[in-house]
Amino acid sequence: MKILIFGNGYIGNRCKDVWGDEAVVSTAHVHSKHDALDEIRKHQPEVVLNAAGVKGHPNVDWCEDHQIETIAGNTMMPILLAQACADAGVYLLHMGSGCIFYGDSPHEDRAWREEDFGNPAPVYSRCKWAADLVLSTLPHVGIARIRMPIDWKPAGGNLIDKLATYPKIIDVENSVTIIDDMISVFHQLLEKKATGIFHVTNPGTMKHRELMGLYKELVDPAHTCEWISNEELVTQGLAKKGRSNNFLANTRLAQFGITMRPVQEALRDTIQKYAEAKKAL
Repeated sequence: MKILIFGNGYIGNRCKDVWGDEAVVSTAHVHSKHDALDEIRKHQPEVVLNAAGVKGHPNVDWCEDHQIETIAGNTMMPILLAQACADAGVYLLHMGSGCIFYGDSPHEDRAWREEDFGNPAPVYSRCKWAADLVLSTLPHVGIARIRMPIDWKPAGGNLIDKLATYPKIIDVENSVTIIDDMISVFHQLLEKKATGIFHVTNPGTMKHRELMGLYKELVDPAHTCEWISNEELVTQGLAKKGRSNNFLANTRLAQFGITMRPVQEALRDTIQKYAEAKKAL
């Protein structure tokens, strides 16, 4: 299987590292359907992964003041790429985000299903939801939503590295995505050319206290931080808007015979590997 990856960033290159010669990462910027078509015709892939997007720097608060750039990168670009893939007769797997959901779902277990409607407020989340609404109607597109990526490889986009640098951390519980598992799931979805929406999150939930507890146990025994509420994140001026916190049910993966490790098992394994990687730096 030949895979063309759009998005020369953290996720795109992590997938490339694992998939090796099977994949190529495009360095092109897509501003039109023809930009994407040129890349597809150049590389002749069987399938396409869109791992590109605009998150802002240093965080998604940037998107609140850069709405047009955020819309262009997270809503318009995926649509242009989907148009190009349709013209070329190529399957597209688009990486979405679980941050389109805020709070508990109306279901008894409080977890959001793939078919549930998002309720986002921030610009970034609204743009990701807008892309999902459009792309999910197309017969050649799959959407893989991830949540709070956790990786053994130190990186700026890794939740471990993010939280480890914060003097104050919100004490919340969420679904999360272990990167090793995500890369495997992405590959299986591409192989199966699975369409529709998928929640690519490890079964179970994780509290930030659990993650940082493992970090202190296995990586840095001297680590300390102050725990605050999600509301205090805004009232203390640490963020412009409250962050998305939610539980996602990944019910549709099972329909395609795809499984992910329980979050607690995968989390300890990942932190152990992360500790080894940090020592090697």
